[in-house]
Amino acid sequence: MFTRIFRKPKQEPDAVSTLAKLHETLAVLEKKENVLLRKVSAEVDKAKEFSKAKNKKGAIACLKRKKMLEQQVEQLGNFQLRIHDQVTLIEGARVTTETVDALRTGAAAMKAMQKATNIDDVDKTMDEINEQTQNMKEIQTALSTPIGYDFDEDELEAELEELEELELEEQILDTETSYPVPPVHVPQVNQPNRGPLNKNSKEEDELAALEKEMAI
Repeated sequence: MFTRIFRKPKQEPDAVSTLAKLHETLAVLEKKENVLLRKVSAEVDKAKEFSKAKNKKGAIACLKRKKMLEQQVEQLGNFQLRIHDQVTLIEGARVTTETVDALRTGAAAMKAMQKATNIDDVDKTMDEINEQTQNMKEIQTALSTPIGYDFDEDELEAELEELEELELEEQILDTETSYPVPPVHVPQVNQPNRGPLNKNSKEEDELAALEKEMAI
């Protein structure tokens, strides 16, 4: 009773050790199969020798032993097939178990990440980013505004209208002056013969110059 109570619990074999044991058993069975096959070949050679010596009884005995050996070879072959099937099943189960463990680990990691980052934290982070972006835009706008200048928009609009009116007047003047003005012909008037005047007085010189200009 005490032995049953204090006996260590039986440990379940793992897949690695089980596969190693199965492959070891396969190797032993293959060696036995090779030995039996050599014995079968030897019995066949003995039967041929007895047949050549006309020893029918000896030849039949060799063939009987050959049949027994072949049955053992067949049995070993069946054992190997069973073990191969077991190896295939265990390897498949091992791959399935490893896949499930990997998926379980991934699910646990995803759950932990979702727990660390909930939707409220995401919304809060996005609000902070939007607020910082808006603050940066306001700072850039403040830095781009000239310092010490305060312009009156109405005054600038009035000045622009004056410039446009002056430009329009200049265009009209340029249009009027572009047409050629025909010269004015002033007919010459026959002046009565006067006697010789006093010698080139200042007034006469100015009058002569004026008449000359009007005669152009």
